[in-house]
Amino acid sequence: MRLIGAGLPRTGTTSLREALRHLLDAPVYHMSEALAHPEHAATWVAAIEGRPPVWHDFLASYAAGVDVPVASCWRQLAAAYPDAPVLLSRRSSAEVWQRSMAATVLPRTRQVLLGDDSHPVVPLFRAIFSGIFSDLDDPHDQMAGYDRWLTAVRDEVPSHRLVEWQPGDGWEPLCRALDVAVPDLPFPHENSTADYLVRAERRAREGRA
Repeated sequence: MRLIGAGLPRTGTTSLREALRHLLDAPVYHMSEALAHPEHAATWVAAIEGRPPVWHDFLASYAAGVDVPVASCWRQLAAAYPDAPVLLSRRSSAEVWQRSMAATVLPRTRQVLLGDDSHPVVPLFRAIFSGIFSDLDDPHDQMAGYDRWLTAVRDEVPSHRLVEWQPGDGWEPLCRALDVAVPDLPFPHENSTADYLVRAERRAREGRA
């Protein structure tokens, strides 16, 4: 793993996934990957609960990771890959982040958590937010959790290793951290709130969670 994402969902992580795929010419782990591989869910839940896998085996196919569940395990991964920069993606404020979550991820999470724990994704959704906030219906709790998360990453990651990034920052911080050239391409802009809601409506029509 050449880069470890410690940023929460709705901080540009899908755009980062696409950018890093291009820069590293290799797969990048993202929540979409966990959903595509439900057999990974139990491993992630165990890791979040303090029982990590052998990361170099489990993530052998990936050159980087962003979004949860990678971010849920950023401390473990930073220790396992000591030469990898830690990328803290963020929004301009806790309020901006919470509004985006409230329109997208939180409704999906509530829907998933109505399911049976026998489906591997249900305990995974429960686990990934356990260390961030405790109330899916309390914006103040969520914003406080977001701020605590940023503070913890900033306090614990050495400054020479920490890369902060927010939507609009483009290629340069990533390329500097990875010591690669800046591509002559527009930075990808993926998974806007509107895009997310279109996909959610499609899932509902198809009867999928």
